[in-house]
Amino acid sequence: MKKKEIFGKTLKDQYIAGANDRLYNFIMCSDTVRGAVVNATKMINEMRSNHELGILETLVLGHAYIAGALIASGLKGNDRICLQIECSGPIKGLTVETNAFGEVRGYLKNIPIPVDKPLKDFNLSPFFGAGFISLIKYLEDSKQPFKGQVELQYGTIAKDLTYYFSKSEQIQTSVNLSIKFDSEGNVAGAGGLLLQVMPVADDEAIRSLEEIVLELPSIGEYFAEKKEAENLIFKSFETFSPKFLANHRVEFMCHCGKERMENYLLLLPSADLDDICSNGPFPLELRCHHCNSKYIFSEIDLRKLKKNRAGVAK
Repeated sequence: MKKKEIFGKTLKDQYIAGANDRLYNFIMCSDTVRGAVVNATKMINEMRSNHELGILETLVLGHAYIAGALIASGLKGNDRICLQIECSGPIKGLTVETNAFGEVRGYLKNIPIPVDKPLKDFNLSPFFGAGFISLIKYLEDSKQPFKGQVELQYGTIAKDLTYYFSKSEQIQTSVNLSIKFDSEGNVAGAGGLLLQVMPVADDEAIRSLEEIVLELPSIGEYFAEKKEAENLIFKSFETFSPKFLANHRVEFMCHCGKERMENYLLLLPSADLDDICSNGPFPLELRCHHCNSKYIFSEIDLRKLKKNRAGVAK
């Protein structure tokens, strides 16, 4: 992966910039409610920079990145999940992948998103239109991936994920996704909250939780003010005695590389690879759609690749 250096070039610079980007797992209400809260400000800024996104595109894909990080909060080992949306609106769809290590990558199918008239607000439903939201879980201990899918109901990722968990997995869930832009259109804060209620939870407690969630401050604005994720949970849900279990980093990360791109070229039919080596274009540019990293292959690189392939074939 070739990540743009928007927070400095040294490891120290990167560490300082990403120190607050973490996901926290917690339980509360006598262990009948599990939750996760994430500060993803650096991750969303890096996603935006690499994918060269405008405000609208950053909002849509950023919400999906935050959602992916939250959903993956319960993963372990080499587990990973894939969040997909296919829709008829100008967005067309998106794919976001994340794993138990907090690494998130993904892309929009349509960049830039066509806009007919100036935006009056951040209502995204017209840009989604009709479609489906899917969640695919690749669990290390399972032979086959699990895929759940429901129709889009609201045109906002947070509400449609809440509906998905209710219908597909029968888990009462609340999802809050938030990105705060400053006056110049920069991402000042980004984060989200996931709450899932166990079947044994008290009905009165659930109603109280729902009221608190509705009154929560903007999480993106909260993190833009450099406040801590743990304090948000302790102060908002104090009466439910939240207890933090673990935390880990979240990061915009893709494990693509030039060697992997070479492997893709080697999978081409021989006639197609011969044509590229003979007629170009030179240099050949390949981009990873998950992170928009660019890899350049010169004419010499391509001929060497062709020669190596011929050697292996013998």
